[in-house]
Amino acid sequence: MDLVEEASVLHTNVQQYTCPMHSDVLKDEPGDCPVCGMDLVPKQADVSAEEKSYKKLINKFKIAVGFTFPIFLIAMSEMIPGNPLYELLSLKYWNWVQFALSIPVVFYATWMFFERAYRSIKTWNLNMFTLIGIGAGVAWLFSLFAILVPDFFPVQFKTEQGTVHVYFEAATVILTLVLFGQLLEARAHSRTNSAVKELLKLAPNKAIRVINGVDETISIDKISKGDLLRVKPGDSIPVDGVIQEGESTVDESMITGEPVPVQKEIGDAVSSGTINGKRSFVMIAEKVGAETLLSQIIDMVNKASRSQAPIQKLADKISSYFVPAVVFISVTTFILWVIFGPEPAYVYALVNAIAVLIIACPCALGLATPMSVMVGVGKGAQSGVLIKNAEALERMDKIDVLVIDKTGTITEGKPSVEKVGSIGNVDKDMVLQYIVSLNQHSEHPLADAALSYGKLKNVSILKVDDFSSVTGMGVSGRINGEPVYLGNDKMMSEAKVVVPENLLVVVSAHQKQGKTVSYLAVGGKAVGFVAIGDKIKETSKKAIKELQDSGVSVIMLTGDNHDTAKAVAEQLNLVDFKAEMLPQDKLAEVERLQAEGKKVAVAGDGINDAPALAKSDVGIAMGTGTAVAIESAAITLVKGDLHGIVKAHNLSKAVMKNIKQNLFFALIYNTVGIPVAAGLLYPFFGLLLSPMIAALAMSFSSVSVIANALRLRTVKIDE
Repeated sequence: MDLVEEASVLHTNVQQYTCPMHSDVLKDEPGDCPVCGMDLVPKQADVSAEEKSYKKLINKFKIAVGFTFPIFLIAMSEMIPGNPLYELLSLKYWNWVQFALSIPVVFYATWMFFERAYRSIKTWNLNMFTLIGIGAGVAWLFSLFAILVPDFFPVQFKTEQGTVHVYFEAATVILTLVLFGQLLEARAHSRTNSAVKELLKLAPNKAIRVINGVDETISIDKISKGDLLRVKPGDSIPVDGVIQEGESTVDESMITGEPVPVQKEIGDAVSSGTINGKRSFVMIAEKVGAETLLSQIIDMVNKASRSQAPIQKLADKISSYFVPAVVFISVTTFILWVIFGPEPAYVYALVNAIAVLIIACPCALGLATPMSVMVGVGKGAQSGVLIKNAEALERMDKIDVLVIDKTGTITEGKPSVEKVGSIGNVDKDMVLQYIVSLNQHSEHPLADAALSYGKLKNVSILKVDDFSSVTGMGVSGRINGEPVYLGNDKMMSEAKVVVPENLLVVVSAHQKQGKTVSYLAVGGKAVGFVAIGDKIKETSKKAIKELQDSGVSVIMLTGDNHDTAKAVAEQLNLVDFKAEMLPQDKLAEVERLQAEGKKVAVAGDGINDAPALAKSDVGIAMGTGTAVAIESAAITLVKGDLHGIVKAHNLSKAVMKNIKQNLFFALIYNTVGIPVAAGLLYPFFGLLLSPMIAALAMSFSSVSVIANALRLRTVKIDE
């Protein structure tokens, strides 16, 4: 098989720009040439080796199709009564036209298959390429010999026009179909590099270094340990380090998967690739280059993806037995005809031995898997299940463990208000109005959730005076002249607000479910609360139950805390779950399950899921998730709900069943024809295999495969 390029972790995200006219001009960012004013262009084109390989295959495939299609039309025209082509040229000359058209297909577009077949025989690692190489090669050479010396063949092998039936069409069609399969595989091979490139985008190309109080912009690869770096609001953190000055909230979802940003103060650690909130801070660089957490995640994705051995195709397994058997029968046929055949014995022996190899070449074998996969992938796309390659479908059929992330996979993946409550005779609408009014001035990420909820409920916003935000506690202000506080226990204690026992009980119950709860105090009295959490998707519970009923074990791994994980697991009747899982922990859990012999699918939506997605037997990404997760996965669920996994599981079963049926159709006609080609009927009936019957067997097997594959369009996968 083609070797594939491994994406480099270090410095691949640093691009330099130069002037087309002045190559000595080098800049770290796009702009104008200081010499001539022309636009600067990237110094190195960002085209991977795999992309080059894919484009090369595309060109070869276009050539193969362009020359194979007219050969196919010429060959099929023989079935038309009163063939109009014969009015232009006789069959003899049309055979020469087919020969000429086949040369670019055999000796350029698909020559690599013959090279692979030769290597497989040399190493005795027989596979589908061996079968294709021998079958297509012998069919093409037989056809060439037939048009060069037709008088060499016995009369039984000739047509009414005195020509010998040729197989240029059979040889070129199967070679082109196999090339199409290789094209699909080449596209799928770029999966890992795409995922790594998406990860590399998380780290900025630039950083702001602070030297003696002066800011300077530098390239990320020039950062050294101990450097002071300024991180502005909304910027990606360039390297791992510790905050020395300032405070902010940081979106660490790439590590934990959790949607709520984390409050960071002086002395707190920050990681490369995570996103700063709405305040600026200065950090000390502690880990740079390959030492950063982001680089380690990239390395894990690379190793996890490359460690997967390509799955043994069913066609390869068949070929490993079929090839030696056919060659043995062909040699035996030659020997028996030499010993027992009529004169010229060697001619009969050679022709019949070759006939065995030709009839044994299952042209539909190259069509069996691609046809089912093509129809299956189309069926999946209609149902919101995007499948990258045939391996994903094949492996999904054998899955017995599904590992799922919580945030964004089981849940919505964003904080939302789940409950607003009040005590006594206090109006709940008033509590919500005060909460929304205070949050309109807050920069805290959870404030956005409250504002969105208020907008949904059409809440009118009140004027807030003396607004104040206290980091790690909450916010306060004055509404209608009264002091109002919204925050946690510390805020209530600081404001000397006594929280009634009945309110404490209600809030505690929500906190045990993993919700973030803030008290509302008005005029020195606690009157209500707001609970914010990550809502479970409507389809999650039903989908998990359907998967469990079908024999798939479901395990939830989340970076969230234990209480939240336990609450979600209880709602979904999940027995197996683990909380506070970092990216490397999820990867280790997948490896442990695989070491036990389990076939593991992983469903996730975040950067923290990428290593586990890449390592799993089948990676399933939520279409609503990050680009990194989607690139690391083999299957993407457009709607981002777990019911898509049920669809994918059902579809894989249907496709694999269909492929096995197709392989049967691809082989049965040819297998039955082998003894006839060997001359088994000659001693009894004086019959040798008619070339037309051989051609009909090939055509009929292909038609059967196509018709059977098209049945997948009517399969129900929603149930």
